[in-house]
Amino acid sequence: MKQKKGYSQFMTGLIVALDFVILNATFLLVYLLFRDYIYEDVNKNIRALILVLNLCYIPCVAAIGSILHKRIVFAERITARVFYSVLLHFMIFFTCLQVMKQDDISRLFLFSFYISFFISLLAGRLGIRFALKMYRSKGFNYTNVVIVGGGKNGVSVAEEMLSDPGYGYKILGFFDDNPAGLPSNLNFLGTTSEVEAYLASDKNQVDEVYCTLPESAETIIYRLLNYCENNMIRFNIVPEVRRYVKKRMQMELLGEIPVLVLRDEPLQSYTNRLLKRAFDVLFSFGFLVVCFIPVYILVGISIKLTSRGPIFFKQKRTGRNGVEFNCYKFRTMIINKEANEKQAVKDDPRVTRIGGFLRRSNIDEIPQFFNVLRGDMSIVGPRPHMLQHTIQYSQLVDKYMVRHLVKPGLTGWAQVTGYRGETKTLDQMEGRVKRDVWYIENWTLWLDLKIIYRTLRNMFSGEPNAC
Repeated sequence: MKQKKGYSQFMTGLIVALDFVILNATFLLVYLLFRDYIYEDVNKNIRALILVLNLCYIPCVAAIGSILHKRIVFAERITARVFYSVLLHFMIFFTCLQVMKQDDISRLFLFSFYISFFISLLAGRLGIRFALKMYRSKGFNYTNVVIVGGGKNGVSVAEEMLSDPGYGYKILGFFDDNPAGLPSNLNFLGTTSEVEAYLASDKNQVDEVYCTLPESAETIIYRLLNYCENNMIRFNIVPEVRRYVKKRMQMELLGEIPVLVLRDEPLQSYTNRLLKRAFDVLFSFGFLVVCFIPVYILVGISIKLTSRGPIFFKQKRTGRNGVEFNCYKFRTMIINKEANEKQAVKDDPRVTRIGGFLRRSNIDEIPQFFNVLRGDMSIVGPRPHMLQHTIQYSQLVDKYMVRHLVKPGLTGWAQVTGYRGETKTLDQMEGRVKRDVWYIENWTLWLDLKIIYRTLRNMFSGEPNAC
């Protein structure tokens, strides 16, 4: 069953139509629930409001759109796009309400509508994704693929395509001039000189060609590229670079020369940095105003009753771009000369009675909210290390300094995925750095919220690696 032409456009149109259904159904449902709380003049203009509501969603579709038509798409990316779509719609719709002089509409109504819209839209998108994966796993809506190049590069591409039946790839076979190393379970179709004849045959309905040949075969690559372009077959090149760089890269143009950018961090974008900074300020300011004083009183008294010394502990840490800053914590140890050189270990004799509880519960990190307000830190990011550790591990761990491309955080992806606390071995530090770099390369506001949730969950359930 050959994939229908225009399938992507059909799917995109279907998803957009479903979005509008969800938008209007959610609005009307919330409107009926809150009708008694909405002023009479708004009730009189409800039809106009619904029209504006729909018109305001058109720019959201155009600017953000949907990626569900793609074969490999993860739930995190779907969630992020839904969040940004709803946020953009709120900004446009709220502005229109001010222009229409409907600024007296109930804030409770708007809040309830947008929370409901986000949940409903996310559920709809995830439901479509799940249905598509199930449909494809049953053998429908698949894409016929041939791979040109049977080396490690080509075999890796095939293994990835076949790793999840829900992707909907059907590999017809391989073309290669030296098929000796090709696994027996993969179909060999012929040499590279036979590709065009296979593609031209009416009985072989090929949708996409994946070329994994080395650059030295540029004559063959150029020939196949031109044939596919002239016969409406999608041509994809898998560069050899993936053998030593197994990560997402960004393609940019240097004039007319394509360049693969090794690391394209989302936080290089000024808009994303502004969004993250606004969240940091609002979150930390709200927490300090509501919670800090009673926590300070209780913790301060406990520290003073169990050991001599100040309530706060100040230590130089490495921040963004390697700049040093003073990191604040509630003091959890007795005063000692090794505080700036030796990290805490399990059953550390330097830790006070109350200090152990503060460290396990993360309460000792609360003063770092002041570091966030000052701009030294973020709520989420790689944990800042002591200066001595930065010097030590930068010489031992590959890509260690990459973690300093962003602000350090109160909590981070490494901490909520099992790499919190003492690093007894070099492997543990390498695992932490790997997760810090992954966070930098995959940042979204949704990921920050996910990390905050998992941090709070660990605070109440207990963290075995804390010390």
